[in-house]
Amino acid sequence: MKISRLKAKDYSIIIGKNSITTLSYEVKKHCPKCKKIALIIDKKIPKKFLVKIKKKLQKYKIFIFLVSSSEKIKNFNQVNIFIDKLLQLNFNRTDLIIGIGGGIIGDMTGFVSSIFKRGINFINLPSTLLAQVDSCVGGKTGVNSKYGKNLVGSFFNPKVVISETEFLKSLPKRELTCGYAEILKHAIIYDRVFFKYLKKNTKNILSLKDKILVNSISKSCKIKLNFTEKDFKEKNLRMKLNFGHTFAHALEIQNKYSNKLNHGEAVLIGMFIASKISRFEKICSDKTFKQIKDLYNNNFLLKNLTKFIKRDQILKSIKFMKNDKKKDDEKISFIFLKNIGKTTIPGDYKYKTSQVVNLIKKLF
Repeated sequence: MKISRLKAKDYSIIIGKNSITTLSYEVKKHCPKCKKIALIIDKKIPKKFLVKIKKKLQKYKIFIFLVSSSEKIKNFNQVNIFIDKLLQLNFNRTDLIIGIGGGIIGDMTGFVSSIFKRGINFINLPSTLLAQVDSCVGGKTGVNSKYGKNLVGSFFNPKVVISETEFLKSLPKRELTCGYAEILKHAIIYDRVFFKYLKKNTKNILSLKDKILVNSISKSCKIKLNFTEKDFKEKNLRMKLNFGHTFAHALEIQNKYSNKLNHGEAVLIGMFIASKISRFEKICSDKTFKQIKDLYNNNFLLKNLTKFIKRDQILKSIKFMKNDKKKDDEKISFIFLKNIGKTTIPGDYKYKTSQVVNLIKKLF
């Protein structure tokens, strides 16, 4: 299988089977003065990958930090633990931190890298489909607060992203669906042709058919880069990527970041709610909503999530929207759908909490 390489403004994204073999070359190229490497790795990563990575980096002094990854450890306490260890080991800015895991590891490792000695080299090896199509692109790093998700963070690009698709074979179907949610979002908000491709190929993506998988990851990354390169600090255009996420993040907090509802599942629900409101408010047509509903139904995307799409569940989550990091006044800003491939402009639709409550009562 051919390895795909995307060129962003400040870094490359390498995608495909055995792309991990490029690691030693990339370290030498981007971090020529590096002597020490900290590997921050999710404990769930199969050991064979750690063995491969260590072998590729045998000329460097390697320190391994194993982490039990969950939203509950994505906080300042864990960041302090990492920084203390790096200081004790006398890491310099010319050394390197590599994050190996899902979006939680990538976000947190990127944040540590951005603040350690005001910026140490960082390479991201995303191991989940969600991380490979979403969080590894665009330079967002951060940790959670008791007030909400990713409310403390920075914008900091890695030197390179290596998306090894062999990682995905160890993931359960639920995790793959989680990543697929962001692929679908990118198609819905930006690319009608890609949406048609997903209508035909969703099952092939979820069963990890090599060529279709790499094509879909590459396309998804290209779409996200189109937004992030033009609006790195999320002042306007990039907010379109928030489609479905205002509801998604609120539902995640409502469920205390528990395993009952993962991020991708919350995004699937959030996009469905946002699409339903778009139709109700006559922003999109019945036909547009039906296309989304049919894709959901044909691939059983909400099969085990119906209990979270009940009126009471959604209403309870609304209070958590007030701390959304993309909100710039007292109203809650939403991205809605005009048609497949086109959303509303950020800031055009803002609602008071009471208005959101009334909408949900009418729709559910």
